[in-house]
Amino acid sequence: MACVLLIVMRMTTSDEALALAAAGGDAEAFSVLISRHYDRVFRLAFRLTGVRAEAEDLTQDICAALPAKIRAFRGDAKFTTWLYRVAMNASHDRRRRAASHARAADGWGEIELARRAEAAEAAEAMDWLSAAMATLPMDLRDTVALVMDDMTHAEAAHILDVSEGTISWRMSEVKKRLREMKESLA
Repeated sequence: MACVLLIVMRMTTSDEALALAAAGGDAEAFSVLISRHYDRVFRLAFRLTGVRAEAEDLTQDICAALPAKIRAFRGDAKFTTWLYRVAMNASHDRRRRAASHARAADGWGEIELARRAEAAEAAEAMDWLSAAMATLPMDLRDTVALVMDDMTHAEAAHILDVSEGTISWRMSEVKKRLREMKESLA
C-alpha cells in the first residue's frame, strides 16, 4: 500500500518539485523526471540533428550529464524550460566538437571519405522537412525545433535568450524559406 501511495505521489508531483528533490540528491525523483521527459528530449534532439542515430547519441549525452547539472536547478524557471536550455547547450557543444573533428580529419584520406559517404547517406535518409530544416541557419533551426515541440514563443525566447519578437520574426522567416524551397521543387 505504501508503495502505491509513493507511486501516486510521484505521478502528481510537479516537475519543479521533483527537480528540486533531485537537486538535493533524491535518485527516485530524478528517475521520475527522466521517465517523464526522455521522449521530449529525444524529439528535440532529432529536430536539431535530423538524424536518428545522432539524436539518440545527443539524448544519451544529455541524460548522462543531467545528474551533475540538476544540482544547479534552483526553481527560478519551469523545469522544462531549464531542461530545454541544457539540451540546447549540449547540442551546440556537440556541433562545435563535430566541426572541430571534421577540420582535424580534413585530408585524412579513406577515413574522411568514409565519413563524408556516411554523412551523405544520412542526409538522403532524412525526410523533406528534416532536410529543409538542415538548410536553415542554426538560429532559425534552433527556434523552429523548440516551437515545433509546443513551446510558446515566450518559452523559446527564454531558452534562446532572445526577445519574444525575435522568435516570432524567426518563425515567419522559417515559413517563408520553407515555402520558397517547396516552390523551387515544383
